[in-house]
Amino acid sequence: MQTRSPNRIVFLSVPESLRGELADLKDPDSGDPFVIDPAIPIPVALEPGAANLDIEHLSWEMILSGMIRVVMDNPDDEDAPYYRRFVRAVKPNILIEFSQAAVIKTKNGDYDMALEIADALTGLFPRLAAAAFNRAFILEEQANALEQSGQEAEADAGYDTALHAYQKALALPLSFPPGLFNAGFFYMKRRNYDLSLKCFRAYLNTPPSEEFPEDPFKREQTRRILEEIEKHSLTDADFRDAYDHIRRGEAEQGLKKIRRFLEGHSGVWNGWFVLGWALRKLGRWEDGAAAFRKAVELGGGNSDTRNELAICLMELGDFKGARKELEICLRQEPDNVKIISNLGVLALKSGDDHEAARFFRTALELEPQDPVAREYFNRNPAHI
Repeated sequence: MQTRSPNRIVFLSVPESLRGELADLKDPDSGDPFVIDPAIPIPVALEPGAANLDIEHLSWEMILSGMIRVVMDNPDDEDAPYYRRFVRAVKPNILIEFSQAAVIKTKNGDYDMALEIADALTGLFPRLAAAAFNRAFILEEQANALEQSGQEAEADAGYDTALHAYQKALALPLSFPPGLFNAGFFYMKRRNYDLSLKCFRAYLNTPPSEEFPEDPFKREQTRRILEEIEKHSLTDADFRDAYDHIRRGEAEQGLKKIRRFLEGHSGVWNGWFVLGWALRKLGRWEDGAAAFRKAVELGGGNSDTRNELAICLMELGDFKGARKELEICLRQEPDNVKIISNLGVLALKSGDDHEAARFFRTALELEPQDPVAREYFNRNPAHI
């Protein structure tokens, strides 16, 4: 008998031919021959477009796909532990195979498929820190891509999703040093230095092992970051609150907080960056530009700071100065779509429509959904 369930899954009674021990399959937990439980139905994923299951074409792939879908969508299903063992018995190398596939998809920018694979792994290995951290990293990379393409609202939502994924990964009992290292950088980028500090310290406190051998470069880099965070008091409540206020669109409240932070930490470039960010959000271009210049002077001359400075300079009509900053940014990050689009905007403001089209074409080659470039060509289709 077949019963239909959501997600195009059909549950079958276990056929006689599959009942009992399967000597060629090993139970992943005990190492003994895997025993198929006839009382637990077998979920089968229907092929795309199929209305019903053709039992003559039933395959292991369809069975495993059905089981994986169940543990992805219903991880607390009473039969989920059995399905996990079943899949791992048939595919003992599935963790390695799926992890490698997710990495390749992420590098190629196919984030939807990478997340589908990552969700399968977290369904199959719900207590495995490596699977949870890898999923969080994919979400972070997806948000990074959205941010670089200028889709700020979507990027912010993506970072929030990645934040929740990192929180879930960090709550798991077993540590995963590469994940702790990545999480430290994630929280640092989000200006949450308290949690960044916690992750980096946990990374340093994890002793090397055969699986995760000593990495002198990463450890030295981590120590330098910890010293920098502590030296500049970046875990200060005013600094953290200022960033959170501005991110939520409360620039005036953020401005008060960051000014109070800078009263005691005037030599910290990060503080001047956040001050400039608040001022830029409020449309105070001249004050914002001055704050960003101070951040650069104090050692914060990264592409984020210079891009923000360029935006202020554009609004002030200093196109030459804005171009200089954006060209420095482009040397630092040649594939940053946000920088390339801003060069296109600058060319438009300067009256050079042909150069603007060139920059926007480049932006669309790197990110077909870039909103600024798409809007330009929607208005000027002859320039495509």
